[in-house]
This record gives sequence, structure tokens and C-alpha cells, in this order.
Amino acid sequence: MNTPTMLRALPADHRRRLMRLPREVSFPQGTRLFDEGARADRFWILRTGSVELDTRVPGRRAAVIETLGANELVGWSWLFAPHVWHLSATAMTPVRAYEFDATAIRSMCQDDPALGQAVTQWVGEVLGHRLRFTRTRLLDLYNTPCGAGGVV
Repeated sequence: MNTPTMLRALPADHRRRLMRLPREVSFPQGTRLFDEGARADRFWILRTGSVELDTRVPGRRAAVIETLGANELVGWSWLFAPHVWHLSATAMTPVRAYEFDATAIRSMCQDDPALGQAVTQWVGEVLGHRLRFTRTRLLDLYNTPCGAGGVV
């Protein structure tokens, strides 16, 4: 199942209102957009390029959870207190994106409950998708065949 995009998830009038606010940004390949545990004060909708989401794994290098592409939401932690990134993100190619100020969007959502419900539902659907994807990816990373001396 594909990640819900803003285009598919939000009614046209809500999309138009939100798209009045972002600024266009570019990131060179290798740029770290955010780190797990840091303050989540913005989010992005990718226009071009790809971004990898990863998470720290004790005793190992960071585990890549998912690769995001055009029209996908990068970052959901900005919407839910305590507004701290739950993953990290790196531009794997040159990236062009729309960058949104989280405080401004949260304020809009508070002032317009219909918009707030639509945005929360969209981000919640993205979050659900990411959690399912993360679970599958981590099961793959930690799966050790029984014959290799691992515990299953």
C-alpha cells in the first residue's frame, strides 16, 4: 500500500490553504534533514528526489526504515506532542521540497477544526503506514534463521 499523499488525502480547499504557506527548499545529496530526538518544528512535501528514514539501533549502524519520493510527507512528529523526531532523515539524492512551518500549520488546524481533522487524519494515515513498514523492516533486520544458532 502506498503512503497517503496530501493530494489524495485532503480536500482541494484544504490543500489550497496549506499550499499558500510553504517555502521551496533544496537539499544536496547527503544532507541530514533531521535527527531522531531533535525538536520537530517543520515538515516537507517532496517535489523531487528521495529521502531515507532511519532509526538508531544499539550496537549497529542506523537501520534504514523507508525511502520516500515525490509527493510524500517527510516528518510527522511535528503534529504530536512532544514534537520530537522519532526517526532521522537524509537526502539520498538532490531534493526539492515544500517546507512547512509546524507552528503555523498547528495554529491553522486549531483555528479551523475541519482543516485540523483532515490534516490529523492524513498524518495519522501516514503514521500508520510508516509503523507497519517499520515493523516489517525491523523484523527483516532481526530475523535470524533457526539453524544459525539464533533464537526465534
